[in-house]
Amino acid sequence: MSIADFVALMDRAGVQVGVLRASNAVIADILASYPARFIGLASISPHDGMRGVRELVRLVKEHGFGALRVSSLYNMLPASDRRYYPLYAKCVELDIPVRIYASMNYANDRPYDLGHPRHLDQIAVDFPELRLIAGLGGWPWVNEMVALLRRHPNLYCDTASHRPKYFGVRGSGWEQFLQFGNTLLQDKIMVGLSWEAFGLPMEDLIEEYAALPLKASVLDKWLFGNAKNFFRLAAI
Repeated sequence: MSIADFVALMDRAGVQVGVLRASNAVIADILASYPARFIGLASISPHDGMRGVRELVRLVKEHGFGALRVSSLYNMLPASDRRYYPLYAKCVELDIPVRIYASMNYANDRPYDLGHPRHLDQIAVDFPELRLIAGLGGWPWVNEMVALLRRHPNLYCDTASHRPKYFGVRGSGWEQFLQFGNTLLQDKIMVGLSWEAFGLPMEDLIEEYAALPLKASVLDKWLFGNAKNFFRLAAI
């Protein structure tokens, strides 16, 4: 579909801002047309050294990208590898967050734990000012993810690629995530609808979140408030 059609779907579901993952060139074109509707994730290879750092600066300053995307699944390097560190340091300087793949992968040609949350711990220790998003909520290492969210003030997580209705199913492995996400960690969870992965309208997934045993005030935070604060969307 066209980006205009996609924005229309967002409007219908009441989604004010989306996070974009695509090629840098595609995201740059979209941000040029809809700068207020999307946060662009810049994809930079850790193997590019300072060339990658300079490209990150260009994407942020010239095209309005709002975060760095790190996916160990594709780079074949855990996020704590020192080859990422020049990028992390530049993100602190640019005051943009980093979204890091934090989940088990199902590719059987690489280590299953490339995205283990333990890698986030080392990054947060070395860069305490860096705002971090653990993408995909840390499954199946949910209890460790919860512990790290409590341990590091600037570490948050999103729920992308997970069907919301299963968060409330006993035995799914999400019990502690839901318990703490409704209490002590209620300010640290951000919803990722991933509607295209499930073939469902955004509205249906939002209704599934609304059906979870979350306090009304917490549901508002998960769906919008936490992302607004984290990404500093003051104008919304």
